[in-house]
Amino acid sequence: MDIFIPAFLNIVDPSTLIFMTVGVGAGLMAGSIPGFTIAMAIVLTLPFTFSMPPAQGLATMISVLVGGLSGGLMSGILTGIPGTPSSVATTFDGFPMARNGEPGLALGIGVWSSFCGGIISAVLLVLFAPQLAAVGLEFQPWDFFMLVMFALTVTASLAGSHLIKGLIAGAAGLLIRTVGEDDAVGVGRFDFGSDYLLTGFDFIAVLIGLFAFSQLLSDLRNPASARKALSDQKQIFVKIEHRRAIMILIKNWVVVIRSALIGMFTGILPGAGGSIANILAYDQTKKAVKDDSKFGKGDPRGIIAPEASNNAVEGGALTPLMALGIPGDISAAVMLGALLMHDIVPGPTFISDEPILASSIYIAFFLANFIMIGMQSGMLRIFVLVTRIKTYVLATGILTFATIGVFALHNSVEDIWTLFFFGILGFFMRQYGFPLAPMILGVVLGDIAELNLARALAIDPDPMLFIARPWSLFFTIIALFSIIFPIYQKQRGSGSLLEKLYSPLMLLGLSIPLFMMGGMFRTTLATAAVVIGAYVIWRRFNGRRLKQRY
Repeated sequence: MDIFIPAFLNIVDPSTLIFMTVGVGAGLMAGSIPGFTIAMAIVLTLPFTFSMPPAQGLATMISVLVGGLSGGLMSGILTGIPGTPSSVATTFDGFPMARNGEPGLALGIGVWSSFCGGIISAVLLVLFAPQLAAVGLEFQPWDFFMLVMFALTVTASLAGSHLIKGLIAGAAGLLIRTVGEDDAVGVGRFDFGSDYLLTGFDFIAVLIGLFAFSQLLSDLRNPASARKALSDQKQIFVKIEHRRAIMILIKNWVVVIRSALIGMFTGILPGAGGSIANILAYDQTKKAVKDDSKFGKGDPRGIIAPEASNNAVEGGALTPLMALGIPGDISAAVMLGALLMHDIVPGPTFISDEPILASSIYIAFFLANFIMIGMQSGMLRIFVLVTRIKTYVLATGILTFATIGVFALHNSVEDIWTLFFFGILGFFMRQYGFPLAPMILGVVLGDIAELNLARALAIDPDPMLFIARPWSLFFTIIALFSIIFPIYQKQRGSGSLLEKLYSPLMLLGLSIPLFMMGGMFRTTLATAAVVIGAYVIWRRFNGRRLKQRY
């Protein structure tokens, strides 16, 4: 109670509640704009939280996040155009239900599914984050370095066919963080005699340039589309049917919980995010039912699954951020930037060293979901009305506020030039198929990787320790399999050798570091991995022969 009460008072402070309400509203509005990602909204919010206390600033950004995750469903259901990538699957059944004369019910199911997903992930965040932090206390510099490499490779692998480009983007992000003074020895690098470059590129300017400005340039490159409104459809005036929606959710509680868990654990994977979780949850729900003929025609389960999962993602993404200092997605990466701005370094000791701030994050996450329900119900028409604004007007306003926010941080014109430079760089990367997520994670995690690499080599220069230590080997194995994953995904269903061996070999490989760690639980887990892996190999190579024999 000594921790909970001060944390609770931090969040229920009138000024914090006002900022949270504004944040949820801004997130809902941003989420309802097709093409305007949640991460972009959070990045644009970040400069304005710099002067706030840490708890208040993070609560505001969490509110934008929660609002944005739910905002995407409104335009998706009413116009058929998903507001965010995390709401793509919602349109599969949400839009048909709206066209069938039940837009209020579709919105109600979406809103309450989002709420349930958010609450479930908030509970799991509170339960899992301290446990993961306890595991993180075992990490040494070698382990942290390989953890960052794993995060970058996983993010790059999610680029699919653009794996090489994803790895190049991640390496470029790490390179950007080398500009300026070396934290380990204090030597200037790549500064070319410039005092500005000696301090390194401003983190916020780089993020806004890469993510927000580059997106705006992409949206405006076609003059014809720039003059059009985001949605050509007339405004639909509807009222959310809360009671019927709640009854449908109670009836399909298994779908809610399963989808929330999918979202939670997808969020833990670095770089995965809601864009993958909502499709995955929809697919798994469709496969789990006996009759899937109603899917795509307005099935309520087709709305529940993606919305419960995409809101649960952020609870998963915040878990490794708070416990290990590794963000689960771009939004969490921006949260990491906000903490670093306030001289707070998240990691295994964050929850124990900053218990009030950690509890404030938990409470803000819970409370933001309740604010979201109220605002989404009462101001639906206003949020969807945003889609009537012409693209060039919206882009101009966003760019203006972004530039003001970047300049206000340090009153530096150089920060504005940094924003424009990385905005143009991000634009060309988008045009040539380079994913931005690995680069942004490289920028965010570059300092952590470099510092731990320097510490590891200072303790012992032997490079074999990066694979000889249990946790380092664990992350190395996962990183290698994540690189191979896009190839494996292409060959699924082909009956190839890679398809047969990928999952069992990964289990057998991961059992080695688990055995090295010792302890009853981990040894049991390693033994189970060996047994399952060996059985799967035997089954896939000998099972067919056995069937033919009998």
